[in-house]
Amino acid sequence: MKFYFAPMEGITGYLYRNAHSRHFEKADKYFTPFLAPDKNRTFKTRELEDILPEHNKGLSVVPQILTNRAEDFIRAARELFQYGYREVNLNLGCPSGTVVSKGRGAGFLGRREELSSFFETVFSGKGLGGLNVDISVKTRIGVSAPEEFSELLEIFNRFPISELTIHPRTQKDYYKNEINLAVFGDAVAGSRHPLCYNGDLCSISDYRRFVENFPSVEAVMIGRGLVSNPALLGLLKGKKMPEKKVLKEFHDELYESYQEVLPGQIPVLFKMKEVWSYLSQAFSGAEKQAKRIKKAKSLSDYEAAVASLFYEAEMIDKIIL
Repeated sequence: MKFYFAPMEGITGYLYRNAHSRHFEKADKYFTPFLAPDKNRTFKTRELEDILPEHNKGLSVVPQILTNRAEDFIRAARELFQYGYREVNLNLGCPSGTVVSKGRGAGFLGRREELSSFFETVFSGKGLGGLNVDISVKTRIGVSAPEEFSELLEIFNRFPISELTIHPRTQKDYYKNEINLAVFGDAVAGSRHPLCYNGDLCSISDYRRFVENFPSVEAVMIGRGLVSNPALLGLLKGKKMPEKKVLKEFHDELYESYQEVLPGQIPVLFKMKEVWSYLSQAFSGAEKQAKRIKKAKSLSDYEAAVASLFYEAEMIDKIIL
């Protein structure tokens, strides 16, 4: 099984990727939070910082591109190729209303003729057809109804996509409602491409159930489960849960890295609070300290709350088992 770290906007940037890979089992691939090229420029400064090779040494990183314009995708992929990337990923999964309203992310799934034309241009000789770069896709199963996926799969099957990652919810589901494993099963039966599964893999039992149901699938992508428990990949490979001090060392490296890069206390606090909105789920008896972290208005307040949490709270089994 190949294990991928899903992109999570605002969290899994290069500082997080580096800290994770140093302290825990390394992912086979780390997907970047989406890059959004437009007709005026390819990458924002923040996006460029995230994909610079010197910021991702020793990691297998796949840049994810968010656009519905073939020419912008091609231009971004060509620039990424110059930076040494040999795979780029098209985001057809983001359910955010602001993204969907522009017909991008999962919103592009509702424009199937345009989506087909997009792929025709991208894979043509004048697009990326002559460039040695793999184009993978991360998708949802539709905008409003799972029945949309059969037509979407027909489109995907017509083009030489290197790998198709499926999150089996619609855009309207957002991250709620049940995962539609029946539709994923249809994809396993009908896809011409290697498949990767994404969605609600947060524990060893979640993973085992998936493997039992879909033994032929050779890749999974994990996001929220890994941010909640950064040691999860090691556990899935049969390793023991690391001691709490390892999680503390991971936190400290990430915290120090943000302080070195971000301009002032507020951006650092914002970043670390985002991380803790997930990471606190790995502890029992941490509710009081988690609230203190959330309410911290200075780095000293934050540090005191974190020190208290690591001293008093214990890691719990529910996220492991």
